[in-house]
Amino acid sequence: MDRDQPHSPNWNAVYRIISGDPSGHFTVRTDPVTNEGLVTVVREVDYEMNRAFMLTVMVSNQAPLASGIQMSFQSTAGVTISVTDVNEPPYFPTNHKLIRLEEGVPTGTALMTFSAVDPDRFMQQAIRYSKLSDPANWLNINATNGQIITAAVLDRESAYVKNNVYEATFLAADNGIPPASGTGTLQIYLIDINDNAPDLQPKEAQICERPNLNVINITAADADIDPNVGPFVFELPSVPSAIRKNWTITRLNGKPSGQHLALFVAWHGDYAQLGLRIMYLEAGVYDVPIIVTDSGNPPLFNMSIIKVKVCPCDENGDCTTIGAVAAAGLGTGAIIAILICIIILLTMVLLFVVWMKRREKERHTKQLLIDPEDDVRDNILKYDEEGGGEEDQDYDLSQLQQPENMDHVLNKANGVRRVDERPVGAEPQYPIRPVIPHPGDIGDFINEGLRAADNDPTAPPYDSLLVFDYEGSGSTAGSVSSLNSSSSGDQDYDYLNDWGPRFKKLADMYGGGEDD
Repeated sequence: MDRDQPHSPNWNAVYRIISGDPSGHFTVRTDPVTNEGLVTVVREVDYEMNRAFMLTVMVSNQAPLASGIQMSFQSTAGVTISVTDVNEPPYFPTNHKLIRLEEGVPTGTALMTFSAVDPDRFMQQAIRYSKLSDPANWLNINATNGQIITAAVLDRESAYVKNNVYEATFLAADNGIPPASGTGTLQIYLIDINDNAPDLQPKEAQICERPNLNVINITAADADIDPNVGPFVFELPSVPSAIRKNWTITRLNGKPSGQHLALFVAWHGDYAQLGLRIMYLEAGVYDVPIIVTDSGNPPLFNMSIIKVKVCPCDENGDCTTIGAVAAAGLGTGAIIAILICIIILLTMVLLFVVWMKRREKERHTKQLLIDPEDDVRDNILKYDEEGGGEEDQDYDLSQLQQPENMDHVLNKANGVRRVDERPVGAEPQYPIRPVIPHPGDIGDFINEGLRAADNDPTAPPYDSLLVFDYEGSGSTAGSVSSLNSSSSGDQDYDYLNDWGPRFKKLADMYGGGEDD
């Protein structure tokens, strides 16, 4: 408490800890409003290290006391801080843990004990272990004691191994409330052993059928590292005997030279040359077995097959085009037969295309000659409807044509002419027009039809002429005017029975009314 003017330098207090905190866990800052000292934690405290702190805090004014005042410029006070225990996570003392061992360790081998420590010594908690990350699933960990056991064979050449190191992460968790956990990383450096046989490179090559023109540079690839790789040993097998009879291998030191250098700049180690031993070898494809052995301890070998295409070459030592085809295993007769088959196939395709073009042209021609609106049938189709039907089949369309002499029609008395009777006049005769089978030129075909229509003497200059007569004159039926709306009882329909089977249904409906 200070009785000076508030918020002045004479009133402002300055606090500092003078004892009881050698590790600097706390500091005291001044509240600008109340001028009180606030004890603040600036460094983590541990219950297991210090359960309580006895601090001595000194306070003084920001401005010194005025001269002549007989009292102390500073004042001290004691502060006691008690630490409450909380559950802290377990931790691995060595993190990351690195161990070294050879690859190929059998399954079930105990590697080490990767244990964690619980800082809560007074809580007596149990720790359980589990896997958090194991990319290849190679390891298991004992849940109670943290012992790590292999679950598979460790392989240095695996894609999960980076720079010869395999990495796995484990989790340690206690049973506190709430539970806490910590992680630890185990790194396994795998030492290489000779567990991979070399593989011949390349798998395919070509060579001239006569020796001394060119050779094949060969090498080997090994997934292992030094000293389990080269120098390699290349040799031809003794069985079958034709291999050593036809082929030879020459040892090279360093890398290949000449035109094949670009193929093998990525391969390191020894090289050899494969060539022909005999003066001539027939063109074709040959499988040449070669045994490749590395320098490991113990050494490993592998018999690889290289497919060699033997072909005729030009003066530069390059395979000719025909020779390359022949080297594929085809003779001259087979090549000629293939060419003939190709020509026949192309001819068939060409003929098919021409036929399709002609067919499409004919279909287009027919569509031009036929107008869908003019496609009308001369006859009315017969429908067997209830009650019979009229005799309206097979109309003679010649009645619609204009006859040469219309006098007997124009001078005829007024009346109704039956349209179901053939006309009295002579039927017009049309000239027979020859059928033109599939004209090549559609214009000629249309012009021919136009000339035939123009030269027809019986064709009228218009579509048709319909002749209408008045009723009552020349008609076998009575006048329509005699019809009235009398009741059915005044009519006698017995005559319907004489009209035949077509009107039988009508006769049954209207006949015999008095008997009902």
